[in-house]
Amino acid sequence: MTKKLKIYIPGIKFPSISLTGSYCSLNCAHCGRHYLEGMLKLTRSSLIEYCKSLEKEGYSGCLLSGGLDSRLKVPLDRFAGEIKAIKENTRLKLNAHVGFIDESDIEWVKYVDAVSLDFVGDDEVIRRVYKINRTVDDYLKILNILSEAGVKIAPHITIGLDFGKIWWEYRAIDMLVEYPIDVLVLDVLIPTKGTEMENVERPGVEESLEVVRYAREKFNGELSIGCMRPLGKWRLEFDRGAVMAGIDRLTNPPRKIIEWAKTVRDVEIIYECCVM
Repeated sequence: MTKKLKIYIPGIKFPSISLTGSYCSLNCAHCGRHYLEGMLKLTRSSLIEYCKSLEKEGYSGCLLSGGLDSRLKVPLDRFAGEIKAIKENTRLKLNAHVGFIDESDIEWVKYVDAVSLDFVGDDEVIRRVYKINRTVDDYLKILNILSEAGVKIAPHITIGLDFGKIWWEYRAIDMLVEYPIDVLVLDVLIPTKGTEMENVERPGVEESLEVVRYAREKFNGELSIGCMRPLGKWRLEFDRGAVMAGIDRLTNPPRKIIEWAKTVRDVEIIYECCVM
């Protein structure tokens, strides 16, 4: 394996910002608003100043995220002026987590460097997990809008999102490879305390790796393992298997894996989100 492996460690120079605080109008079975807690909470008035200070301190960029509002969007459109100002006044890279955007969002989306989009390839799974009245076609519509606008899209598939069961992921990969995507991100469900899925059995390492190998076979762009996946021994085994399967990018691997990866592949360490 001669291809370079890029290891991403975003926590150091690429903070995650929630522009909705701890608020999300959804209460998804796998998240239950839990993942907003770990993000930095900023208001409109502090966003530009904060980003200017990030640049001064040598940070490379940030993730703009948050919960979904009643329109099922992360309300980044309400921060369009701020996003434009950040791009005009700093060299920071911006990764945006968007939700169900539409044509009206293109004017601000074109200022960000990448759009991270959670992608689910089955209507029933969307209903069961997100509890919203949306379909796979609604997701494909977002992909169409963004690709026509020439925006860099990084779809995220969460392996095991259907209460730990793995099946729809293969179909999702088949759909996504039809789009002009540079980076495809694979996450793995973490049964999280305080959510509906806290007692779900986490997906097996080998079964999860089968999805990674399938994606590698089908997808010609860069294949990335994202930051969400179980920790401990599970992560050690999975990360090793994913590196051997020929992924291009790996986020937050254990130190042991970094040392081992250097013996099998050329490794570059990057302090950014894995979609950059």
